[in-house]
Amino acid sequence: MRKFMARRATVRAATIAFASTVLVGPLFAAIPAGAEPADQLAADKLPAELVQAIQRDLKMTPAEYLDRAAKAQQLRDYAREFRSERPEDFAGAWMGTDGKPVLAVTSLDAAKIAAADGYQTRLAPINADNLEGSVDQLNSWITSLPREISTAINSVAIDFLNSQLVLTVANTPAGHLLNLPTLIANIKVVLSPDSGGPVERRPMGGDTYISAPTSLTDSSLQSVDVCSFGFNSVDAAGNALNISAGHCNPNIGKSNEQADVYLPNIRNLTASPQLGSFVRSQLGGGNALDYSVIKLNDAAVKAGMDQPSVRGSNGTTLTITGVADPITGAPICKSGQSSTFTCGFVIADRVETQLFTSEGQSKTVRGFASSACTLGGDSGGAIVSGTLALGITSGSNAADAPNCNEANTQLAQYGGTATLGIPVRAILADIDANSSGALGSGIRVRTRPNTN
Repeated sequence: MRKFMARRATVRAATIAFASTVLVGPLFAAIPAGAEPADQLAADKLPAELVQAIQRDLKMTPAEYLDRAAKAQQLRDYAREFRSERPEDFAGAWMGTDGKPVLAVTSLDAAKIAAADGYQTRLAPINADNLEGSVDQLNSWITSLPREISTAINSVAIDFLNSQLVLTVANTPAGHLLNLPTLIANIKVVLSPDSGGPVERRPMGGDTYISAPTSLTDSSLQSVDVCSFGFNSVDAAGNALNISAGHCNPNIGKSNEQADVYLPNIRNLTASPQLGSFVRSQLGGGNALDYSVIKLNDAAVKAGMDQPSVRGSNGTTLTITGVADPITGAPICKSGQSSTFTCGFVIADRVETQLFTSEGQSKTVRGFASSACTLGGDSGGAIVSGTLALGITSGSNAADAPNCNEANTQLAQYGGTATLGIPVRAILADIDANSSGALGSGIRVRTRPNTN
């Protein structure tokens, strides 16, 4: 989140950094000829700015990007079914550096089954259930620490490639003195630093919105919050909604969490037109999610926020054709008001970190990590894999950087830029489960399936 005016931080995310052993580099196998992957747009339908970002950040052609994104979702489906049938044997899944899908297993019998189905395999000493149980133990221990110690711990991620947890710790005296719990094995500690383009002013996913705890005309108001719209959505009753980040709601945690959302009029903020209001926000909690639901008003709908699209830069738009799940190695691109289109790879499909509210409360947030550059103000923006909705932006280790070029230079020695995303499927399920049949019941992301 970024602020105009006073620019004070209402919610501060711990720096996100990840081990280089988790990073999947941009090396790709030849892409077989054939039809475009199902539910994806054709390569020639992608906006020019997204094509530039794919070539710049991923060193891929648009066709390679779409093909690898589709293969990642096929792997995700296979891995989910394999895990449900053989939970004691499943130890993770990812897209290899050569673009081929890999399944980690704990037995030779399981390896033979996956190999017969056409997947590369790797034997691992620990299954996924045990690794995820270790994450829960570790986070329970972290939340019991005094804040001056726990703030030295930036994030906890599962590295399925090496059957270990990756704990990133700030390179500070407190981080150096941290005593890790001995009951949890397979922990790798990584020390981390302690620490755009013009947009057409028409509302769309990826565009800027501002919000404040009170009316914009309140004379006591000292600052406004700046975030990005995520995915346009609709519920079973036809309510027009948008999914963004929970920490973008300036009234989250208060008895009345409602706050209005505006399209910013930079020359006269008090004249900014209202587009809707926060009606639900979640930060941490049982499902460890960071999301908000914005109920859009008629003005927003008339302006086009009932369309399945997000913006990257210079007014170009990308049509959303479906919904995806994060899997390590999948290519992704994100849309946001500060850095516009930037691309990267999923470097961990489960990672947990702490967010601190202005009142000093610690909130554990769970999502996936990517190597895409994300700047302050991009919070809430849309993350896609191919042309499928993957998640919304929650935090970044480059939030304070003025631009992605400088962020890439400064963070190169620490493994590069990293972004925390919240999976959109988990968000939709949580909204629906807590709707009690009212607003948000049956919510879905607006999509336009590819019919070509």
